[in-house]
Amino acid sequence: MDGIGVVGAGGEGRAVAAHLAARGLPVHLYTRDLAAVAGIARRREIVARGALEGRFPLREVTSDPAGLGGRAVVLIATVTTAYPEVAARLAPHLRAGQVVVLFSSKLCGSVEFAHALAAAGAPEVDVVETDALFAARPAGTDGVTVLGAKGWNLISGSTPDAVARQAGLLREWFPMLEIARNPVERGLHDFGAVAHVPIALANLGTIDRAEELLFYVDGVSARTIALLERTEAEFALVARAYGARLMPMTEVLDRYYGCPATTLLDALRTVEPYRTIAAPTSLDHRFLTEDIRSTLVPLQALARCAGVATPVVDAAITIMSVLGGEDFRRTGRTLGRLGWEGLGHEGIVRRLGVGDGVVERAA
Repeated sequence: MDGIGVVGAGGEGRAVAAHLAARGLPVHLYTRDLAAVAGIARRREIVARGALEGRFPLREVTSDPAGLGGRAVVLIATVTTAYPEVAARLAPHLRAGQVVVLFSSKLCGSVEFAHALAAAGAPEVDVVETDALFAARPAGTDGVTVLGAKGWNLISGSTPDAVARQAGLLREWFPMLEIARNPVERGLHDFGAVAHVPIALANLGTIDRAEELLFYVDGVSARTIALLERTEAEFALVARAYGARLMPMTEVLDRYYGCPATTLLDALRTVEPYRTIAAPTSLDHRFLTEDIRSTLVPLQALARCAGVATPVVDAAITIMSVLGGEDFRRTGRTLGRLGWEGLGHEGIVRRLGVGDGVVERAA
């Protein structure tokens, strides 16, 4: 096996491919929509602009997943809601000993992906995860605009052994990465998962009317911050119940992009990559649907197992389910999709490999 396969050619996939190609690594890009990357496919190179500048050669651009069996490492840069489908498509082509790396996996994405691979009959492979490491947007069919690269993030995986085996390789390619205690800690440090839904709910009418709004600049106020901080507090309680600790959001943003602000409101308004990000123009947008399905729904399920109250998260799921006409608690990342149905709090803690005396369970 040789080379790196990058599955997904949106902003993150293109940025990851360009970053690795810039290091002289052999990168193969896989996408179902070759028309969207016609320029990249024709020249077999990505033109990167912004925080990463240059023209970076690729070994291959294809829509055929069969070649993934020949790649030593497979990076998944698709939306997290597509994980079950992506796992089913990849399973017939994977080989024992390969490594699958998820970007922007949300809460326990590596656990869901590994479970889906096993259900589809894939051989045993290590599945590890991190967050989206680039603020990036596709640029036509030939390139990517990289607004910024995060200076810090976490690695976790479907099992502690998978992380131990693969962390060194990932940190060689992405030196900003540190090892999380477990996938709960990694997933709940995703700032977007904390912020997207509360900010969207605070600007519901504007988004529903498709009016122009800078999401992190115009969309936040002191009251919006109060909603974010309550959401953050619920995230922290659930993390603690599973042996994890969350750093404050202001520190996360400072580690991401270097913005030593003392308040969250100031931080959001000074993070350079966030200053030009527009709000969604529909309630059916991944800022909402992906974070609800792939973070808030499993967070709520884990909270209930641990006896932790999450009233703000509960309300957000209920409101968005009503507005979207979809029962997100059913369509989202359930405990069944993680392979944790019926385990209870103690069983999940054992699966996470959390040591005795670390977990604080609600009375």
